[in-house]
Amino acid sequence: MNFNEELKAKAVEAEKIIEAYLPKAEGPQKTVIEAMNYSVRLGGKRLRPVIMREFYTMYGGRGKIVEPFMAALEMIHTYSLVHDDLPVMDNDLLRRGKPSTHAVYGAGMATLAGDGLLNLAFETAFLAFDFKEDTGAVPAALKILAEKAGFKGMLGGQVVDVESEGKSVSEETLNFIHEKKTACMLESAAMTGAVLAGAGEEELKKIENLMSLLGVAFQVRDDILDVTGDEALLGKPVGSDEKNNKTTFVTLYGLSGAEKEAERLAAEALSAAGGLSAESEFFNALIRYLVERDF
Repeated sequence: MNFNEELKAKAVEAEKIIEAYLPKAEGPQKTVIEAMNYSVRLGGKRLRPVIMREFYTMYGGRGKIVEPFMAALEMIHTYSLVHDDLPVMDNDLLRRGKPSTHAVYGAGMATLAGDGLLNLAFETAFLAFDFKEDTGAVPAALKILAEKAGFKGMLGGQVVDVESEGKSVSEETLNFIHEKKTACMLESAAMTGAVLAGAGEEELKKIENLMSLLGVAFQVRDDILDVTGDEALLGKPVGSDEKNNKTTFVTLYGLSGAEKEAERLAAEALSAAGGLSAESEFFNALIRYLVERDF
């Protein structure tokens, strides 16, 4: 099995886990549940839950206690996309080649669907306490999940991103935005998986640094694809950064410079991965994939 086939197989496994934790659309509030489920079922590569399980198994985890966290992280990621697509944010009508949530359900219901997914994420993660396995690491995993999604993490990056629209942005600010907005969700995935398997504090710091490098490299590649990508492959409009007057790694470095920066960060990430106490051929291949992908 080549890497792409292996990644797709792992994504299919993650998809089944996520689907198992989606609520039934019933009751007077069923419209918002339908919108929540629609948003999650728009699909994607499921990278974050795949990475979470990979780090869980890398560090010796063998049970299913990681599964509610896999679903929870994808719910958090999805809520952020639903809100990003809203008219008051990026105003995108397509997500993964299909109408975005607000295009189908309206801006008000899409806002509530995002709120619902964020809350459902923690309802789902707390289900880990019901497992018969050792749940001693669950509080630490919940702390990581919460902090990386909040104002110290993804939300903080989004705030500075919104406030920076239409302004000249420094390299330092741009790196802050994407370390928080993009990298923190990848950090959350890897650190949560590792801590559930018993990884210690020093190892978690190494993982956090590694995923920070990879997350920014991932975003640099996203910025490149927003200029050079094929809309049919990406499943979303290209040129949205320019439309929204955003500073990106491409506007800061130029296309060639952005490509060099992605390569530099990928090389650093591969070096950092070599310093971990556990290793994974799949994860090393994933680093290359994320900075060379065309969608």
